[in-house]
Amino acid sequence: MHQIYDIVVYAIPLIFAITMHESAHGWMATRYGDNTASMLGRVTLNPIPHIDLIGTIIVPGILLLGSVFTGLGGVLLGWAKPVPVNSRNLHPFRQGMFMVALAGPLSNLLQALIWLLLLKIFLWTGLLTRSLLDLTMAGVMVNFYLMAFNLLPLPPLDGGRLVTMLLPFNAAVKFAEIERYGMLILVVLIVSGFLTYFMSPFVWVARHLLTWALF
Repeated sequence: MHQIYDIVVYAIPLIFAITMHESAHGWMATRYGDNTASMLGRVTLNPIPHIDLIGTIIVPGILLLGSVFTGLGGVLLGWAKPVPVNSRNLHPFRQGMFMVALAGPLSNLLQALIWLLLLKIFLWTGLLTRSLLDLTMAGVMVNFYLMAFNLLPLPPLDGGRLVTMLLPFNAAVKFAEIERYGMLILVVLIVSGFLTYFMSPFVWVARHLLTWALF
């Protein structure tokens, strides 16, 4: 029962985090002239259209189970179906692509702050129970994990898109070519421990914010 409890506590904010992340990409695309995601029903807080069997369920589930049964903390990763964006409709193009990529991580930062505010409110009002404490803390950590992961400067992650849009045209074209090897590079980064190293400053900030909220 303890393992099931832990999985539920993390699954709830994870579903919200991934859903709002993808919706934010689509919402921002509409602001810059591309309604593709909106027309396909992807600008929604309903998680079902965003669910990817592997990225939303299997991978996070395996990582959660591994953390629960080993008693060790791990990196919680997950993703949803990519929101379709027709870049030809974005005006201005570079600014539009940059803001569409940035919208996802920003949505996770916003959600982390909302979970943090809820924790503070529950504490101030005396409504904080162990379950609410675990849920709000999980909400903060999950969103910081996903924000950090997606800001990794590697195509096709959001961080890679941001770097591409900041580079001069020729350099951007060369850098974008890395995307074909993106998943392989990501696996290497995970196995080597570099990904954990990259994410550690974000985790440090999240933990200090939680300490501030609790004390």
